[in-house]
Amino acid sequence: MAVTIADIQKLRKMTGAGLADCKKALTEADGNIEKAIELVRERGLAIAAKRSDRETSNGCVLVKTVGDFSAMVAVKCETDFVANGKDFIAMTQDILDAAVAAKAKSLDEVKKLVLPNGDDAETAVKQRSGITGEKMELDGYNYLEGGNVSVYDHMNKHMLATMVQLDKNNDEAGHKVAMQVAAMRPVALDEASVPQSVKDAELQVAIQKTKEEQIERAVNVALKKAGINANLVDSDDHIESNMKKGWLTQEQADEARKIKQQVAEEKASNMPEQMIQNIANGRMAKFFKENCLVDQEFQFADEDGKITVQDWLKKQGDLHIVAYKRFTLAAE
Repeated sequence: MAVTIADIQKLRKMTGAGLADCKKALTEADGNIEKAIELVRERGLAIAAKRSDRETSNGCVLVKTVGDFSAMVAVKCETDFVANGKDFIAMTQDILDAAVAAKAKSLDEVKKLVLPNGDDAETAVKQRSGITGEKMELDGYNYLEGGNVSVYDHMNKHMLATMVQLDKNNDEAGHKVAMQVAAMRPVALDEASVPQSVKDAELQVAIQKTKEEQIERAVNVALKKAGINANLVDSDDHIESNMKKGWLTQEQADEARKIKQQVAEEKASNMPEQMIQNIANGRMAKFFKENCLVDQEFQFADEDGKITVQDWLKKQGDLHIVAYKRFTLAAE
């Protein structure tokens, strides 16, 4: 049976496959549209499987709220060319619409949702991967239940999306806090919400950094007393380089190495623990202020002067943040 241009265009519209792929499928199916659709889908899934080890650093993140349910969905791909394609964005929108309609509570649940074309979301993504020739992943899903949710698609580029839920209705305030979440990427709502594992890791980093600074300070003082410029001997590579330039003698280099080793060992063994803990606690306080949403400096206040997100919300009618979600495809 001869394959017509009309049939090819019809199959392309139904599957999104390229014209050559549609023609090939129709020819093999002897003009049977249903059989051709199956061939296109089977080949799409096979091609997608071959690309499973590729990196997906682009994609599309969409966010939406309907009534008392809000959600965001992220589908990743390899290039921005595919990510910006209308078919790819439309597929992501179909997945998001289905997730909101079903009030899905997990990514696994979203993957099983049936889309308008009759496929489940996971299969639809694999088929689109086969059509475009790029690896794709349904990789991110977040949701919030309840009212007073503001959603934000940063610059409408579908790369970064946020959701913020307030305890009272205030669209303008919600929108600004959603932008704050996008810009300042908080790790938690408040100090109490920071996972203990994160607190423990940050404290260890703070203690180690404080100890290193104390050792470096003691070493620099000792080098200065010896008449050696600490900037010239801050690493072995610099010592060798500065000797070749004539900025250090061999004797100065040897003395610098000796001072650095001895002073560092002495300082490390006689570290004032309470002082270290106090300085580390100060670093932790700074960490919470910079990374907890309510304690961050608010970036979108109309008035002059610095103000925290929490204090700004109080001035807008004693508002409080109930929850927030954030998802980005960008490396941060």
